[in-house]
Amino acid sequence: MRVLVACEFSGRISGAFRIRGHDAYSCDLLPSEGSAPHIQGDVIPHLDDGWDLMIAHPPCTHLAVSGARWFKEKRKEQEEALVFVRNLLNAPIPKIALENPIGIISTRIRKPDQIIQPWMFGHGETKATCLWLKNLPKLKPTNIVEGREGRVWKMGPSPTRWMDRSRSYSGIAEAMVDQWGGVG
Repeated sequence: MRVLVACEFSGRISGAFRIRGHDAYSCDLLPSEGSAPHIQGDVIPHLDDGWDLMIAHPPCTHLAVSGARWFKEKRKEQEEALVFVRNLLNAPIPKIALENPIGIISTRIRKPDQIIQPWMFGHGETKATCLWLKNLPKLKPTNIVEGREGRVWKMGPSPTRWMDRSRSYSGIAEAMVDQWGGVG
């Protein structure tokens, strides 16, 4: 299966698909931290490249409710972010999963198909993550654990905070490969 992981610099999801034999690529404006093939640049020109599955992680800076207090001053940026999300959701790719925190996608585009948490996939943390799905089943929890803490929410200020908050959890990546990697 040809898999595009849009807006992924960590390589965690594309790498997990690659290890299982899929032709998987990440694409991001940043260079990759992973070992899977990576397209550095804007993802939009690559949406027509014959992918079977896209898992997209659009930047949440202007979309997540955690930044709601700045929404009034960032209307232009917010509209641009919503256009980007619509372009990803409407891509000519048969199977699409778009993930983002709870935010305005739910009210301005459509409600998510599913909300997952890291603790459902082996990580003792809370971080509500919405999934908008096209031709994919909802992810089934694989390893429900205790010790649910908001570690990501509690991260202190730092130059890399946004990067540290945006890396995918390996348990969720493995669930995506296991449950979506063979979807016909």
